[in-house]
Amino acid sequence: MSQDIFYPDRELFKNSPIPDMESYRKLVKEFEDDYEGTWAKFAREKIDWFKPFDSILDESNAPFYKWFSGGELNVAHQCIDRHLSTKKNKAAIIFEGDNGDQRILTYRELAYEVNKTANMFKNEFGVKKGDRVVIYMPMIPESAIVMLACAKIGAIHSVVFGGFSADALRDRIIDANAKLIVTADGAFRKGRPYMLKPVVDKALESGCDSVEKVCIVERNGEDIDWIAGRDYSYNELIKHQSSKCEAEPMEAEEPLFLLYTSGSTGKPKGVQHSQAGYILWAQMTMEWVFDIQDNDTYWCTADIGWITGHTYIVYGPLASGATTVMFEGVPTFPDAGRCWRMVEEYQINQFYTAPTAIRLLHKMGEDEPKKYDLSSLRVLGTVGEPIDPPAWKWYYEVVGGSRCPIVDTYWQTETGGHMISPIPSATPIKPSSATFPLPGIMGEVIEKDGTPTPIGEKGYMCFTKPWPSMIRTIWNDPERFKKSYFGDCKKDGKPVYFSGDGAMVDEDGYITITGRTDDVINVSGHRIGTAEIEASIKKHPNVASVAVVGKPHEIKGEGIFAYIVLKDAPKSDEVADDLETMKEINQIIKSDIGAIALCDGMAFVPDLPKTRSGKIMRRILRSIIKGEKITQDISTLEDPTIVSKIEEIVRG
Repeated sequence: MSQDIFYPDRELFKNSPIPDMESYRKLVKEFEDDYEGTWAKFAREKIDWFKPFDSILDESNAPFYKWFSGGELNVAHQCIDRHLSTKKNKAAIIFEGDNGDQRILTYRELAYEVNKTANMFKNEFGVKKGDRVVIYMPMIPESAIVMLACAKIGAIHSVVFGGFSADALRDRIIDANAKLIVTADGAFRKGRPYMLKPVVDKALESGCDSVEKVCIVERNGEDIDWIAGRDYSYNELIKHQSSKCEAEPMEAEEPLFLLYTSGSTGKPKGVQHSQAGYILWAQMTMEWVFDIQDNDTYWCTADIGWITGHTYIVYGPLASGATTVMFEGVPTFPDAGRCWRMVEEYQINQFYTAPTAIRLLHKMGEDEPKKYDLSSLRVLGTVGEPIDPPAWKWYYEVVGGSRCPIVDTYWQTETGGHMISPIPSATPIKPSSATFPLPGIMGEVIEKDGTPTPIGEKGYMCFTKPWPSMIRTIWNDPERFKKSYFGDCKKDGKPVYFSGDGAMVDEDGYITITGRTDDVINVSGHRIGTAEIEASIKKHPNVASVAVVGKPHEIKGEGIFAYIVLKDAPKSDEVADDLETMKEINQIIKSDIGAIALCDGMAFVPDLPKTRSGKIMRRILRSIIKGEKITQDISTLEDPTIVSKIEEIVRG
């Protein structure tokens, strides 16, 4: 399967901006010959500037790069206002709730709602340019409206995934020094209400002194506690606001949003994205990678709490003038045909989801797609992790009818948008390969000293030139920014952006991502730092030490496995399973981080494999849980016999 190459059907892509590989190579060459000039050309073409920029790329304070300095714009204007003369009656957002309720907002209606919300933030809560607003919301239209309202007035939003715990929410509120929290009473999941407001109440019990008000969207109608003077109803306040609001002119490099991502140390990182560079690349990649055309209906199944939801549910589609679908529910409720029923009903042209969802839909409803008319589909996409060949084959043949190209997109929270991806109209696709860097992206697989990695061998996935949508810094921690992304690899003696991922290049130049090289686990396409999980597990009073690694998972792609040394463990070499302790540990993790970080397995072991200097050899632990032969030299371990003892416990 991996040797097969699939070629685009030219009839599906007659109006594509990059119609073939010759056009792709020509555009790549254009960037290579005049890197800054080509970016400037696209910036002038795509962005409706309030004031033109006077410089293109400023590298004087590398790696704190600046793009399009001097230029002024407004991202909400780019996404909504500029379309009103031509697309005011076109559907901007199609919403389908968990229970099947529907709502459609045209661009004109979206403009009204965003303006009223922006006025509410200013008039009722005193939010001004530069203030931070934390958004803890379900997948409902108000989530996008609130994000765009922040952009309209120059407030910096920080969306926190609605599945995160009160502790995780509190950490992000404190780090951002947020003034306002916007949440909902709750939402619906699998036909039942679930609550968000109580999580906010718990998060605000201590340490969140910067928060002045909480604004609550009443979505599911369940009873909640209202704290006088702090809590206000979005639904009531919005009724009294004007639908006219001038867009705040924003300098190109001013922050648009913060999005916290888990790293290899315990504290989440506040990834800071700029205005102009981010929205430019969001729009360009929507047009190139998804081949968005004027009458298309596009659906990304992600949550707005992740970068995929930011770039490819809200900002990218709306900047492109597209119709974007928002879905509150889960793909398998009430049955495994839910997604395909929606594709048929809304005549969806682009469907973008995670390999985790594809594997789950394949497992639960292998033949379900055949029951529906999926002929509207033109592009299929995957995001978050490499897709395995069996899932790719089913997705291509059964869902796409062996005619829709699969764009296997590689990118990160920090990159802002796609970096390596097939272009559906042009790129011959090899299953499970991200294929080639997009035009303008200088992606290379290299060694740490910058030399090219030999064909077929694993190297470091690096980006050797700055690009407009890249992370600008880590909020409140510029030194961590430099160390995290520019401290490992160099080219021509200069630090370059290292993604943290390994990759290989084949004889045709195709890039395949091989996974993380640091202590981060990719669960269902979402990166979770092992240190953050280990810190939670250590809170259990009977845990002496712990090491967390990723393990293969047939649905999630990668699951979480913990090796735990208990304080009162028996003295024998074997440590019996303790189901009650396992439950207690997972409950702590759920409370600290959220259900997404729960361990899929644990092993209570007599000790961990450590060097004489005390370093835990996680590579050995990864090999054990994967069932691989131990090839690492264990002679340097403090106790080499511990490896066989752990193997016996884990493998039985």
